[in-house]
Amino acid sequence: MQQDIPVERIAQSNLLQCPPEMALREAAQRMSERWCSSIVVMDGERPVGIWTERDALAVDFTDPGAVNAPISEHMSAPLHTLAADTPVGEAAGELGRLGVRHLLVVNEAGRPQGILSQSDIALNQGLEPYLRLREVGNRFRSKPVFLETDEPILSVSRKMRAAGADAAIVDDPELGPGIITERDVVRWIAAAPENAGAGDLASRPLVRVRTDDTLLQARNRLLQYRIRHLAVESPAGEIVGLLGFSDMMEGVERVYLEDLRRALEDRENALKKSRQSLRLAERLIEASLEGVMITDARGIVEFINPAFTHITGYQPEEIIGQSPGILNSGRQDDAFYRAMWQSLREKGYWQGEIWNRRKDGEIFLELLTITAITDDDGEVSHYAGLFTDITRMKEDEEYIRRLAYYDALTGLPNRRLLDDRMELAIAHSRRSGSQLGVLFFDLDHFKRINDTHGHELGDQLLLEVARRVRQCLREDDTLARLAGDEFVVLLPDIESEAPIRSVTRRIGEQFGDKVVVAGVPLRISVSIGVAICPADGADPESLLRAADAAMYAAKRAGRNAVRFSRDIE
Repeated sequence: MQQDIPVERIAQSNLLQCPPEMALREAAQRMSERWCSSIVVMDGERPVGIWTERDALAVDFTDPGAVNAPISEHMSAPLHTLAADTPVGEAAGELGRLGVRHLLVVNEAGRPQGILSQSDIALNQGLEPYLRLREVGNRFRSKPVFLETDEPILSVSRKMRAAGADAAIVDDPELGPGIITERDVVRWIAAAPENAGAGDLASRPLVRVRTDDTLLQARNRLLQYRIRHLAVESPAGEIVGLLGFSDMMEGVERVYLEDLRRALEDRENALKKSRQSLRLAERLIEASLEGVMITDARGIVEFINPAFTHITGYQPEEIIGQSPGILNSGRQDDAFYRAMWQSLREKGYWQGEIWNRRKDGEIFLELLTITAITDDDGEVSHYAGLFTDITRMKEDEEYIRRLAYYDALTGLPNRRLLDDRMELAIAHSRRSGSQLGVLFFDLDHFKRINDTHGHELGDQLLLEVARRVRQCLREDDTLARLAGDEFVVLLPDIESEAPIRSVTRRIGEQFGDKVVVAGVPLRISVSIGVAICPADGADPESLLRAADAAMYAAKRAGRNAVRFSRDIE
């Protein structure tokens, strides 16, 4: 394992900070927006504490004012620090000894330079031999916390904290199992939705791994889906536990000490084995699934491995003697490459994502690491580049993100994304003193159309409805599909009812004539219910409930009508 590389190579440099007086909710909002697992509390330039996702479970949710209290009342102190040049292996041991999951990385002057977490070490490629040789069945937590879908946040945090768990499984008979993590509790603190249960916070789908898979396979799956926990599945298909980065880190300190002892014992034999090691390294490079390219100090290619050819399409005779610029896609500007070379000169390495072009002209995204190789005099003699094609992984991430937040048929925001946007719109309305209009509508007699013409034509009709309604809205308005033929429109930043009436009129006019779908003329009308924030409610649930009731009042009035919530009994 690469235990001797300094922690500054793998620590996160984009340190999230806040003052001690900041409200806990605001700090949680910052963490949610940046997808950070911790925030460092700074008194001026001096770090005085840290608040992490684990600390979220300790918040007293019985106290309504807890989330608005200063973060200094909730933070963990003192904050444990680590020198930037500390070897990764020693850092792993320090995390285990202290029983913490984050360490503040500081420079020689003691100034904060970054944050190191267990996840950073688990993602370090130096742990791959350790992860490859150990199975999931030896590391997962065999007694996960199971939660009911309607369990309140207070019960969720108490159960997870009592079990020492950073994640729990939410059992929903209709939607299937989901997972709720410490990050979801932070998200709850940031948004503080009323009456939210475990099912509202849970994420799906529940990604699984088998007990006989290796920890390396599990880690790669975590990377693929950009998550931090996997459900562990028995050979019979039963969920028997959870696996996270913290579980993978168990035993790393012992492995580090064993590696150190072995290195001392092998020192005397190092020269004898150097030739054998060189041959082994050559074979590993030849067999590696990562593309490898080595250039001289001027940047002229001297060597590539078979994986390079497989990924780019270039044969050795076509690339050796050339500049790596032959792969240039044109998507990065000069500033990008200046920053890359500055990092190579100052630190001796660079890592990042870069768009390159294959021989056939196809552009692909790669995760590239470049390391400067020096001679005995400390002068750069070569550069070694290792890269992996991550185009498919990025596409999968985007697909999963869309599944989570967008309706599969229409591409419109779903209920989950609608709730998020409503929270933001309500907060903006509260700050600016403006109003928020919520329109809840569905198609009159949609079931009859489905029964008569079939569901495929019904789906085509829903797509046409979404297209037409979007034409009636402003750029900042939101159109979402909840389920079936139910749609919701958000009209933020309005000063009176006039814009609402204008939009409802335009929507009604869209369906004044027959709509032709797949060659079939259909007579369509909509019933619309309207609720206004803050008059009819100040949270998403109450506003949607008021608009839904108004819509049914419109249906009772004969359909093809608009009703405001305030006008119904």
